[in-house]
Amino acid sequence: MASARASPGHGLRVLRALARTSLALTLQYRLEVLGEGLLSMLWLATALVPVWVVFGKRGAVEGWSYPEMLLVIAWFTLLKAFLEGTINPSLLAVIAHVRQGTLDFVLLKPADAQLLVSFSKVEPSKLVDVFSAFALAGFALHRLHRVPSPLDLAAALLLFLAALAVLYSIAIIVISIAFVAVRVDNLIFLFGSIFDLARWPSTIFRGTLAVIFTYVLPLALMTTYPALALLGRLRLPTALGALAGALVFTLVSRAAWMASLRRYTSASS
Repeated sequence: MASARASPGHGLRVLRALARTSLALTLQYRLEVLGEGLLSMLWLATALVPVWVVFGKRGAVEGWSYPEMLLVIAWFTLLKAFLEGTINPSLLAVIAHVRQGTLDFVLLKPADAQLLVSFSKVEPSKLVDVFSAFALAGFALHRLHRVPSPLDLAAALLLFLAALAVLYSIAIIVISIAFVAVRVDNLIFLFGSIFDLARWPSTIFRGTLAVIFTYVLPLALMTTYPALALLGRLRLPTALGALAGALVFTLVSRAAWMASLRRYTSASS
């Protein structure tokens, strides 16, 4: 059993089962899914308003033109879809499990507990954000008259996966605090509010904020670096540093999760 739980094939089968179950449950309320999709489109439109206002009076902001700024927002929209479509709805349930002492039912299942709680619920309506992000990126590249090379595309994809890893790792670390503090709902929403700053290029931040949003909460890695990769302006040392940082965040979040599980087990035994 242990080898089965550790095998990649078993993990993929678990993910497929979770996705099917979540999709079936969500589609029981199709009208709600449609409404959420329309709200996502409205949110994107309102997110673009400040950009239109800023670039209506100037041609560039901190070296970023209007189409380049749209590219950053496209990456931000894509990550936000992942955050609100998978991470938040799934991991918020962990807080309820810890409060009610029902996490045991998850731990007894023949699969990795972190995998089970991380993808227990998926919001299909957030696919609208995914399509909107690709459309926005395509429009931005068209305005720039730029076709990214295969190397640029590969670098952007790799950095996007690193951004997903960081975003997910931060959420896991926050959720791990629930095993000690229990009420961490506000921390999750606070992180969501801070993440909204990722819609702007990292170069607009100065001083302490620049340090925080580059190394502590690496918003630059999440949206600015993938955009720079598509533009062919990302330096190799920066890319390698971003990938190394994503690996560190992943390892730290896994260690925090395992430590929290040990605390939970000892408390319930």
